[in-house]
Amino acid sequence: MQEAARAGVTDVVVSPGSRSQALALAAVALERAGGITVHVRLDERTAGFFALGLAVETSRPALVVTTSGTAVANLHPAVLEAHHSGVPMIVVSADRPGELRGIGSNQTTVQPGIFAHAVSFVHEVEAPTAHGVDDTTRAAIRAVVRQAVAAASGHTGQPGPAQLDIAFREPLSATLTDVAGAPDEEIDTAFAARRVHTGLPVADLAPDDEPATVVIAGHDAGEDAERIAWELGAPLLAEVSSGAHFGRNLVVTYRRLLRDPDFGGRVRRAVVLGHPTLSREVPALLQRDDVEVVTVRGAGADPYDPSRASRLVSDVRVTGRTGPAHRAWVGRWVAASRAALGGGDAGPDLDAKRSADRAERNRFLKDEVALRRRPVDRAMLAEAVWGVTWPHDRLVLGASQIIRVADERVAGKKIRVHANRGLAGIDGTVSTALGIAAALETTQAAGGTTRVLVGDLTFLHDLGAFVTGTEEPTHRVQVVVGNDVGGAIFRGLEVAETTPAADMRRMMTTPQHVDVERVVTGLGWEYRRAATWGDLERVLTDPADRVVIEVPLAD
Repeated sequence: MQEAARAGVTDVVVSPGSRSQALALAAVALERAGGITVHVRLDERTAGFFALGLAVETSRPALVVTTSGTAVANLHPAVLEAHHSGVPMIVVSADRPGELRGIGSNQTTVQPGIFAHAVSFVHEVEAPTAHGVDDTTRAAIRAVVRQAVAAASGHTGQPGPAQLDIAFREPLSATLTDVAGAPDEEIDTAFAARRVHTGLPVADLAPDDEPATVVIAGHDAGEDAERIAWELGAPLLAEVSSGAHFGRNLVVTYRRLLRDPDFGGRVRRAVVLGHPTLSREVPALLQRDDVEVVTVRGAGADPYDPSRASRLVSDVRVTGRTGPAHRAWVGRWVAASRAALGGGDAGPDLDAKRSADRAERNRFLKDEVALRRRPVDRAMLAEAVWGVTWPHDRLVLGASQIIRVADERVAGKKIRVHANRGLAGIDGTVSTALGIAAALETTQAAGGTTRVLVGDLTFLHDLGAFVTGTEEPTHRVQVVVGNDVGGAIFRGLEVAETTPAADMRRMMTTPQHVDVERVVTGLGWEYRRAATWGDLERVLTDPADRVVIEVPLAD
């Protein structure tokens, strides 16, 4: 623990267990000395995603400590997500000593390598002998811990998960004397910071003579995508969790425009950053023979290269200047996007509110009441949550239909948005958000809100996240559940057109009728219901911590 702290690790996530007791008690002793922050989660599956959330916010690995057996296997979904999205994490799995393996001992399996290629570094630490640990062994263990931090943070390859498997013999722990935190001058905070070293060249790109370039920003592309689009004079097709969903070149309705021969059909060069996952149109564009593709290698395990012919680079440096033709090219895309979005329903006429005509004022009041009583659909929900989220807040989007609606509806705004898009599973979304919130609250004095926007099945899949030990701090989190009573995302599958409706309901959309209020209040959270637009406006600004907002969806 001390060596991890010296290497810049700031957080340890622990789930209770017998074989891991020495690790857990050492962690809390180091926390008392001010050397690290400990977070206790009651089950390992949620602990893994909580650690993922910590790393997303801090850009450094958290240690996640488990006991032996199935406890380790429960980390696998979070480890896979971390691997494919390039998020640093260090699994510290307690294990049985060698003499207890292979003989049917309780809670014993093969733990080193259990995550296969999803971890870049695995090291097995043998249990100490009766003679204890000498200075040479102690130094070797410290070196191994530093290697694990380096591997997780991306010193030697892509950032992602690493595993230390540590065997313990009985007695499993002893009385701890005072544990001192490392002196500040011994802590290398930069060592654990996530980095991406691809060994690839930097691409020098000039604005094209005849504008036909687009910049595509997938998940975790970062703010650089907006800069590159501006300097190239190119439309910015930025997914909602890209970190680049803002700026003058942003094209929100990029999907429909990519299908239009007058827009997508004219593209001849695409610069790709991050990991696009929210459309079919983007990979279709990149697989065209007449489109040159330049891809900035991201942090994930695999480069994003649907055509298998992309020019992979470490960064883009723009040379040359744009001109009127580039501004016209971008302007056509941006104008078409705004026209496609339209003004929506503008709501009550504010001029009528101020009118001297009583009938006009009455009309305003009727329109206002009608608006506030309107049922909420996905677009309204996405825009409302987006609208109340600001740079000091965090927004986490689940892998539900709602993220795609948000992606094609919400206006540009420079806020921090996360989604687990490495494998785009619904696993652990709320747990990830809780980890983000915990890290946010330790680094930000202003205390923003972490909002989680999910569908009902994503919410139900992570109910364990809502269970916290009574000794643990709570976090300022709003969980907004768009409840469409099942998996609406599957209704758009082509097979739905030819499959009996009853089969689709039972096998794919899986309708449910869970009483969300009873579930969340039974787990100690506040509950709010927003069935209308007026309700939604009110509850989203509710100052309560640990609140679940259920929104029955009208579509």
